[in-house]
Order: sequence, then C-alpha cells, then structure tokens
Amino acid sequence: MPSRRLLRINDLIRDEIADLLRRETEDPELQTLISIIEVDTSPDLRTAKVYFSTLGDDEQVARVFRHLRKAARFFRRELAQRIDLRYTPLLEFELDPSIARGARVLALLNSINAEDDRPSQ
Repeated sequence: MPSRRLLRINDLIRDEIADLLRRETEDPELQTLISIIEVDTSPDLRTAKVYFSTLGDDEQVARVFRHLRKAARFFRRELAQRIDLRYTPLLEFELDPSIARGARVLALLNSINAEDDRPSQ
C-alpha cells in the first residue's frame, strides 16, 4: 500500500497531466478525448506509470499512444515547473482499456434492450 504522500503525488501528477492535455497540447492527435485514469509513481519518485484511456478504433488508440509516448518529455518538463518535487519522474504511458470496454458493454446492453422493446409479431 503506497503512503499517503505518494497517493497525493499520484493525484497531483494525474491532475496536472490532464490539465496539460486540455490546455497546453498543440498536437492534433492529442486533441481527442483522453482520460488520465491513474498514475502509479514508484516509491523513489524516479518513474511514474500514467494509465490513460481513449475512445476510438484500434488504429486511433495506437496513434494516441504513440503521440503520448513522444510527448512524455514535454509533460515531464512541464510537471517540473508546476510541481515542487526533488525528482520529476520519468513518465511511462500505459493504455487502460476499461472505459472502452465499459462503453462496449453498455452498447451491447442497449442493443439487447432495444430487441426486447420491439413488438412481437
């Protein structure tokens, strides 16, 4: 179980990256809906895994993933200016497919409900 300090740092990094995506990113591939789900920082604060989710087909998700990995140095540099930490962690982006999976389940449930609502002949 991470310490309370580490949990606060994770939340702060998550919020700052989400803000950077929303306001500072000029890359058109990153102008899509991207949710920063969670940040998991190592206890020594040297690395942080950033779990994100985005909607779209596999090709779109792969493009967003590539662009996030390319922009990791930009995000790290901006975090260093915004957050007062001894070490600004290296950012490793990881895809979290939970939102896409949830959307797919909801679509399936809606299609089942639509079939049940049709009048029988």
